[in-house]
Amino acid sequence: MEMLKIVAFKIGEEEYGLDLNQVQSIERIQHITRVPNAPEFVKGVINLRGNVTPIIDLPSKLNLGEAQYTDSTRVIITRFEEMELGWIVDETNDVIDISPDIIEPASSNVFDSEYFSEIAKYDGRLISLLKLEELMKTSSN
Repeated sequence: MEMLKIVAFKIGEEEYGLDLNQVQSIERIQHITRVPNAPEFVKGVINLRGNVTPIIDLPSKLNLGEAQYTDSTRVIITRFEEMELGWIVDETNDVIDISPDIIEPASSNVFDSEYFSEIAKYDGRLISLLKLEELMKTSSN
């Protein structure tokens, strides 16, 4: 059975995870240039090593409030197909190996979101695994 590597991060007190294969880097928060007429969850763009990268406030995108910037705030840079986006999160925790045995499908009765795929029960933690492709589709519309 192949292990899934995820980047675990927090929004508020809850833990979420993204597939490591989709994560390019994790950056400290830096100056974000605002973009006129962008949706509220789009904070703007940054110049990341010569690339202009749109930055999304992930808590706002998930209807969990707006990110509060602290020393722990990070931007997770992701790539899906040819699209690169940065996601503001409260803090990143670690990269962990998840066995498929401890992953359960998210019940549609419990989660009213197309952004969640599964839940991993890992070492006493519940980690909601996000569907990056769905987040990116709706972020680019």
